[in-house]
Amino acid sequence: MDQSMQNDLNAPHSMGTTIIGVTYNGGVVLGADSRTSTGVYVANRASDKITQLTDNVYLCRSGSAADSQVLSDYVRHFLHQHTIQQGQPATVKVAANLIRLFAYNNKNMLQTGLIIGGWDKYEGGKIYGVPLGGTILEQPFAIGGSGSTYLYGFFDQEWKEGMTKEEAERLVVKAVSLAIARDGASGGVVRTVIINSEGVTRNYYPGDTLPLWHEELEPQNSLLDILSSSGPDMMVT
Repeated sequence: MDQSMQNDLNAPHSMGTTIIGVTYNGGVVLGADSRTSTGVYVANRASDKITQLTDNVYLCRSGSAADSQVLSDYVRHFLHQHTIQQGQPATVKVAANLIRLFAYNNKNMLQTGLIIGGWDKYEGGKIYGVPLGGTILEQPFAIGGSGSTYLYGFFDQEWKEGMTKEEAERLVVKAVSLAIARDGASGGVVRTVIINSEGVTRNYYPGDTLPLWHEELEPQNSLLDILSSSGPDMMVT
């Protein structure tokens, strides 16, 4: 086996990723692609990067797969204890601050960026971003991972307050598909999670149902099409 490929296979699993959280009028929509890689090798093309923490709070994970998985396991454990002690589910703010505490106290070791989204009866739908280093940011929408580089201008233009649930999910799916088209570390399928007062809905969009963008489109009326349809005589000089 080629040495560079062997090095990639032995590299830590990384979720070079596109993760998104969007608030809408009544709840939140979380979305993510599904590609997990080790170097340039795709280790898992259908991974689930949206992890349940409680019945009403979910976590989008990017960066090191191992770091984000162990962090979510710790947080889920402590939130379960919190729910038992308080006799009611943890709020989104409590879950986000617990993640922030772990991320900040271990910032020299953790290589992960996170988006927390959920709904509670006190504040409704909330989105929090916890990037590398452990800062916590409450935002109307948050994007993360390697694919987010291509989406900031798109969200500045397309996001608006008071969106419906359907509008918010369409925005998320469109944004992830755009990132997949441009970012080599994002790919696979698109998964979404909708959280509101009625509960949680998970949706799945296979890769062959996503819209194609720019270079992904088949060429039409190009020079190659004209030459192939006209026969070899056209190329004689």
